[in-house]
Amino acid sequence: MERRHPDPDRRAQHRALILEHVVAGDVGVDEAARILGLSTRQVGRLLARYVADPMDLVHGNRGRAPANRIPADTRAQLVELARTRYAGVNHAHLAELLAEREGIIVAERTLRRILDEAGVAPVRTRRPARHRTRRDRMRREGLLLQVDGSRHDWLEGRGPWLTLVGGIDDATSRVTGATFRAAEDAAGYFTMFTQTAHRHGLPGAVYSDRHGIFVTEPARAPTITEQLTGRRTFTQVGRALDDLEIRWIGARSPQAKGRVERLWGTLQSRLVSELRLEEASTLEDANAVLATYLPRHNRRFGVPAEDPELAWRPLPAGVSAESVFCFTVSAPGGQRRHARLGRRAARPPALARRAQLGRSVGHRGGAARRQPVGQPCRRALPAGRGTTRSCRPPCPTPLAGGRGQAGPAGQPHAARVSRGLEGHAVGWSAAARSGSPVASMITTESLAAWMTKSLAADR
Repeated sequence: MERRHPDPDRRAQHRALILEHVVAGDVGVDEAARILGLSTRQVGRLLARYVADPMDLVHGNRGRAPANRIPADTRAQLVELARTRYAGVNHAHLAELLAEREGIIVAERTLRRILDEAGVAPVRTRRPARHRTRRDRMRREGLLLQVDGSRHDWLEGRGPWLTLVGGIDDATSRVTGATFRAAEDAAGYFTMFTQTAHRHGLPGAVYSDRHGIFVTEPARAPTITEQLTGRRTFTQVGRALDDLEIRWIGARSPQAKGRVERLWGTLQSRLVSELRLEEASTLEDANAVLATYLPRHNRRFGVPAEDPELAWRPLPAGVSAESVFCFTVSAPGGQRRHARLGRRAARPPALARRAQLGRSVGHRGGAARRQPVGQPCRRALPAGRGTTRSCRPPCPTPLAGGRGQAGPAGQPHAARVSRGLEGHAVGWSAAARSGSPVASMITTESLAAWMTKSLAADR
């Protein structure tokens, strides 16, 4: 039976032309090898085949379907799924979803080629790579935790806009905890830190932006109380991090904490598709989908740390995460009262009590606001879903004879202030013993004299 040869392509025609000149003696084998870009041995083999059969220069597999080619019906099914059920899913995520949900295993590059041939445009276009100088990762898992909040239309119009509060480990890119909230608030960060503490432990440092949830007015000058104690006023989240000796680092630009910023780009593509496939329309539905998605996300994008030894720290003995990551307000006498997050009642942490000077300064970032002095607070603590609302106890009374308060008859206002300051000499002494550089230089007499002079100048 005569062998049927496929039509020669341009390369076969070019080789036949050169070999024809070799047979005629116009071109030598070495010169033909240089023209064709082949070795002399390969030209010799081609020449023998050309002499035997001039049409034998075409490759034998030309025109044949590959043995591992995806069947036509499967290719049509992939195109239909990409246009209907999985519309809006990027190619890499679509390949994973097809393997998990449809049982169709196809490589991402093959799926990309099939959809491109069918005219299905990609969801995200790839930008050209840009040179960037990036900070090296931490060597051990648990040394640094980058946290942030992302407000986005996660439900794509099926529900309200939500804010995703999450944290990512700098060494491994694993998401340690995340939760959806109606807005970026302290309760969301408390939930995220509690999840991290239960699953892994306490990080060495937290890297975030300079949101008011973490720091109170970083640009303002310190108050007299802060100068005497040598400490800035804490927010609710800042107080919890300080109690557990977790260092807070404030970023001055979004690029500084680029790892968590790039996480939001990934989640706004993949997690949005997951929420759409599950038809999530409420905050509770979104959190339920998030809980099932995060383990798969960490398996897909997590990387091993340079040093396998873990740097997570356990909670102190007798202290639970719920008793620290919660709202607290200061009561008279320096005691703390805790609001409850979740079902279990929160107890004050068994940590060292710090010296306090004067009346307590109200926290920001979700804590009770400052109320009129001497009156009970009627505002409930801000709390989210599952949070027990707690009312703040009556605020402490001011110093005797303070400005705007009635004092003993016939006693000058400056003298009343001086007597009030003398009554708090114990607090200043404790601040001086704590190592405050400002408090160690101030005595009761010098401060009282300064206040008396200032009040006289005001008049």
